[in-house]
Amino acid sequence: MSPNKISVLFVDDEERILRSLRMLFRGRYEILVTTSAREAIEIVRGQQVHVVVSDQRMPELTGVELLREVREASPSTMRLLLTGYSDLQAIVASVNDGEIFRFLEKPWQAPYVLDAVDQAVKIASAEFSAKATKAPSIVPASGLKLLVLDEDGDTVCMTREMVAEKHEVRHADSVESALAVLSQQNVAIVIAELKHHRDDVAGVLKTLKRYNPATLAIAVSDLGDSRGLIQLINQGQVYRFLPKPLSRELLRRSVQAACDHYARTRAAPILLRRHVVEEAKFEPVSLSAKLLDYWRRIRENSRLRQDM
Repeated sequence: MSPNKISVLFVDDEERILRSLRMLFRGRYEILVTTSAREAIEIVRGQQVHVVVSDQRMPELTGVELLREVREASPSTMRLLLTGYSDLQAIVASVNDGEIFRFLEKPWQAPYVLDAVDQAVKIASAEFSAKATKAPSIVPASGLKLLVLDEDGDTVCMTREMVAEKHEVRHADSVESALAVLSQQNVAIVIAELKHHRDDVAGVLKTLKRYNPATLAIAVSDLGDSRGLIQLINQGQVYRFLPKPLSRELLRRSVQAACDHYARTRAAPILLRRHVVEEAKFEPVSLSAKLLDYWRRIRENSRLRQDM
């Protein structure tokens, strides 16, 4: 295969599904298919593959395990998970281990799958092209600003104990106070408790990713809402999801990974393309003039930083 040829690999243990996907994408890209997760890994190791779309439930490896291997073998390959099961554990793992671009559900809608794969192809193509030039030097992250949004203060206390010597940690107990900080400062990472007695924190994370794609979100929740988490993946590109009760070690590793990822995107802004989100289908919400002004400033500050 020509190194300039765009290739998409579909992995599913059902031949019927692979035939349908091959037909759907016929003529658009070089289409590769396999029913074997292990063969898929060897394909990615042996040639340039722009996008891998994998089923979750397969006999050799789960889709999450496969996409984790793909990420290690070829970081620029975009990863999408296809499944007909709302398995909360698998959804969480797809974020934390596979760092997937989109979560696609069976039975799929053809226009949606086509659009998601087309977006992933454009992002991967740009990254593979950029790799042909000299890679930028990446400076380890320090002195970053982190914002913790929680009502009871437990998460912010744990975060400060871990990173206070390296990073500045701010606290907000409401969406309004969080937006005030975000509109004034260059916040690298937002750690947010999704459960809030009056505010739609998930909605804020989705909007934040559209307005300021560089800021990474770590969501914390004891909620078992698989539908809500899928939306956070597709519409908010949440970087990590941490279940409650919160594990200190998991929080430490997640914050460190987020800091490292932020440093990479700062050194190579092309990586921000990975943070493009699916358009959220929100009901119209009436916001106060103050909140609208916060969002305006967040968007303007983000554009200014990207132009620098």
